[in-house]
Parts: sequence; C-alpha cells; structure tokens
Amino acid sequence: MTRVANTPSNRPEVIQSLIDGVDRYNPDNVSILEEYLATQCSNREVDVMANLAILKLYQFNPHLINDQVVNNILVKALTTLPEPDFNLCLYLLNEQMVTEEPVVRLITLRDLIEQTRFKDFWNVYEGGDEIYKELTAEVLGFEDSIRKNIVNAVAMTFQSIEAPILKGYLHLKDQAFSDFVKAQGWTEANGVVSIPINKDNEAKTTVLTENIKFEQLTKIIGHSND
Repeated sequence: MTRVANTPSNRPEVIQSLIDGVDRYNPDNVSILEEYLATQCSNREVDVMANLAILKLYQFNPHLINDQVVNNILVKALTTLPEPDFNLCLYLLNEQMVTEEPVVRLITLRDLIEQTRFKDFWNVYEGGDEIYKELTAEVLGFEDSIRKNIVNAVAMTFQSIEAPILKGYLHLKDQAFSDFVKAQGWTEANGVVSIPINKDNEAKTTVLTENIKFEQLTKIIGHSND
C-alpha cells in the first residue's frame, strides 16, 4: 500500500473535518482548501491529504481548476521526495494537464531527484530562462527543502564523501557550503566531508552459510577417504 507520510501535527480542525467527511466532495469547499494550500506554501509545511482533496475536487469539477494551485501542489510534493506524494498528485490530473509544459517541467525535476542526479537537477533548475524558479516562486523554502532531502539521501549512503562532489549535489560553495555542512553535524577536512555513522550508512556484516545435506556430506567424507 502506498504510504502518505506528510501530515502536519497542527492541521486545522476545519481541514480535518473536510478530509474525513463527505464534505470533501463538496465543490463549495474548494476555496477553503486552496487557502490552506497557500498557508502551506508560506510556512513550509506539507499536507498531502488536503492537497489531494483539492485535486480530487478538480477532477470531479473541471470548471474549478486553477492552474497555479495545481502547480503549487506539485511543487510542494517535490519537496517531499522520495515520498510518493508527487506521483499521487499526477494520478489525479487529466491527460491534457500532464502533457502541458509546466507539469512536464516539474516531472523533469522529479525524475532527476529520483535518479539521484542532484548536480543535473541544479543545472536544470538554474537554467538560463528562469522558468523553473518562476514555477517554484510561491513555495517558500523550496531550495532548502530539496537540499534537506539530498542530505538525507547522502547520509543514508555515505560515511564520507569528497567535498567537491557534495558541493555539486547541494549547489553550494565557499562559506555557505561550510556553514551548511556544520549545521548537519558533519565535519570537513582535507577535501572530505565525514558523516556520522547511522543505521543506514553503517557497514553491516553479512554471514554466509552453506547448507549441505547429509547425503552430500557422506559423499564428501567418502571421497576424502579414497
């Protein structure tokens, strides 16, 4: 079963009632959910269930679709990768919307993150036409959220990593990079960043056992006695 992990602890009661009750399918409530999305965009929280409820209302009531709202929902979902939120949102969009340029561009960003092509992600995001920054402009802290997710991926994989490689992953340099590394509790020395051991990056001992049946064992013993 697909897991939806991003549920804020301080979800407003009115939103909770809309999500839990039949009113979630009432098109008159779409403005309440859209306002709640705007709050998420300004306070860096993500409420995937509430945002999916908006897309579900759009699915049943195409005349209500607000392209900017759809864009912001997808951008917020990008900040939760590798959680499946982005794909869950895509499933609720009609075929035309999925093929339109804004959504296609956001799918490109998703693909780069999922493929751990972090340096390529920043190269595309920082492209000369500024279109990607315009798409993410209303979501406060978008770049910081992406870096946080990259840090999680790196911490799960490495105990140490060359500083130039990590700089490319995070799109940071000089003092900004050093400050960021220190904020993670990591250390940098001689061009290498050391990451504390955790349950994900810790080397695990693998014990290999070979099962030999009794019949095989007697044959082995017999051959050794010949």
